Amino acid sequence: MTDSAPLSPLHGKVALITGAGQGIGQGIAFSLAKRGVSIVAVGRTLGKCEKTVADIAARFGGKAVAIEYDLSDLDGLDELMGRAVDAFGRLDILVNNAVTTTINTIMETSLEDFEKGLKVGPMATLRLMQLAQPHLCQSGDGNIINLATAAAKRWDTSTYAVYAAEKEAIRALSRGAACEWGSLGVRTNCILPLAKSPALEMWEQWRPEEAAAFADTVPMKRIGHCEDDIGEFVAMLCLPESRYVNGQSIAIDGGQVNMG
Repeated sequence: MTDSAPLSPLHGKVALITGAGQGIGQGIAFSLAKRGVSIVAVGRTLGKCEKTVADIAARFGGKAVAIEYDLSDLDGLDELMGRAVDAFGRLDILVNNAVTTTINTIMETSLEDFEKGLKVGPMATLRLMQLAQPHLCQSGDGNIINLATAAAKRWDTSTYAVYAAEKEAIRALSRGAACEWGSLGVRTNCILPLAKSPALEMWEQWRPEEAAAFADTVPMKRIGHCEDDIGEFVAMLCLPESRYVNGQSIAIDGGQVNMG
């Protein structure tokens, strides 16, 4: 008889992940679930989140629930957090991944489009961080992972200024939370991922020449995998071995961007 594999230090923890129905959010959900984390998968399309939940059950025998929610509805975030915590009775990890944005020139960007991006991006991120903080403090090892972008680090940010502005605001909020809550047992970090997500695939179809030129600047000469590259790094960031990593913005992109 052989001993069973030891449980991951993350086993029994609970993660709320926005935009978990596909792409990077789904990849993060899978990587955490395989380590025994129960997942609250939040997204605008219930069917996609239910697919994530079904895949978690089939692949890992893990626990997960799907919640349909549009993060631009800021007034309902209190109720959303309540449902998420009630699902498994606790919250240890918050992943703010959902995004909506405008890729356009500054002159062609409307205030309405910018406002919607701000709501789903930094405003929803801020409110969910505020609502999650008491629960993460109770965890004793709470983690917030916010998603930013290397768009603000591009050599030419033409048509990406609005997207970059939304994500840079999230980076600033993350740094502030790391400084204010680190002593309370809550770590906050940002990742700047490059992965073969549905959004990136749409960009490749929309701007094929630009996408090909961009991919060629990646030193490792490949685009990352949502689960195997991004999700696995996020799981590592939540482990006790990463307990001294706080307030950082980390590019997971094969060396494409120089954070400087």
